[in-house]
Amino acid sequence: MAPLHHHFELMGWNEAKVTTRFWIISIVLSLVALSSLKLR
Repeated sequence: MAPLHHHFELMGWNEAKVTTRFWIISIVLSLVALSSLKLR
């Protein structure tokens, strides 16, 4: 299984938990990117 998503499912996480974690991580990283633009 190539996608990282499926590896987390094989570890026992359900679908909703995996997608929720990915959403949270993407929001945090996008906020970091936007805040770093303002520092320039």
